[in-house]
Amino acid sequence: MLALLLALGSSLAYGCADFLGGLGARRAHVLRTVLVAAPASLAVELLLWPVLGASFDVASVGWGAASGVASAAAFAMLYRTLAIGPMNVLSPVTALVSAALPVAVGLLQGEHLTAAGLVGLPLALVAVVLVSAGHGAGSARPSRTALLLALGAGAAIALQLVFLHQAPSGSGVAPLIVGRAVSSAVTLAAAGLMHRRLGPERPAYAMSAAAGALDSVANLLFLLAARSGDLTVVAVITALYPAGTVLLARGVLAERIHRGQLAGLGTAAVAVGLLALT
Repeated sequence: MLALLLALGSSLAYGCADFLGGLGARRAHVLRTVLVAAPASLAVELLLWPVLGASFDVASVGWGAASGVASAAAFAMLYRTLAIGPMNVLSPVTALVSAALPVAVGLLQGEHLTAAGLVGLPLALVAVVLVSAGHGAGSARPSRTALLLALGAGAAIALQLVFLHQAPSGSGVAPLIVGRAVSSAVTLAAAGLMHRRLGPERPAYAMSAAAGALDSVANLLFLLAARSGDLTVVAVITALYPAGTVLLARGVLAERIHRGQLAGLGTAAVAVGLLALT
C-alpha cells in the first residue's frame, strides 16, 4: 500500500510538471525551458540530500548517470511534444510507451502478480489509452512530428525509470543527484551548440522552474515506491500521470475532455483499486 500511495503521488507530480513544462515551452525554445527546469530540479534534490542521505558508490553513480542522459532526452522531447499539442492526446501516448518497458523489465526480473494484479495491470494500460481516446468535433489532431516526439519521449522516460530502479536501494538520493547533474550538463552542452537557433525569446522562468521542481519530486517518489514495491505495479501506476495533465489542460486551456477520456479516468480508478489488492 505504501508503494501504491508513493506511485500515485509520483503520477500526480509528473502530470503537473508536464503541464507546466509544456506551457513554458510555448513561450520560448524548448532548450531555454529545460535550461531553467533541470537546474531547479537539481537544487531540490541537493536540498533533500541531508534529509534522505546519499551513497555515491560505483553502481549508484553509473545508473544515476545513465538515468540523467535519458532524462535530458525526455525533458527536451516531452516539453516540445506538449508545446506542439494537443496535450490531451500526446501526453497519454507518451505515458503508454513509458509504462511498457518498465513493466516488461519487472516481469523479466521475476516479479509476479496476484489475480487482482493480473486484471488491474492491463486495465491500467487500457485506462491510459482511453484517456487519449476520441477525436471529436473541435479536437485538434496531432501532427506526425508530434506523435514521433511523443513516442521518443515515452521511451526516454521508460529508460530513466528503469535505470533509477537498478540503483542500489541503500544509495539514498545519490542516483537522482547524479542523474540530474548529468542531464543539466547535457542540456547546457546542447544549448551551447545550438545557441544561434534558440531565438531571443525568454522562457517563463517561474513556470519552468516549478516544472523542474515537480519533476524532481516525482522522481523521488517513484524511486521510493520502486524500492518498497514491484516495478511492474509502480511503473503502471506512475504512467497514469496524463490524467492530471488532461484535467489541467481542460481547466486552464479549455481543451475538451471526451467521453472516452472520462471512461479512462474511471477505468484508472478501478485499476488502482485492483492493484492495491496485490
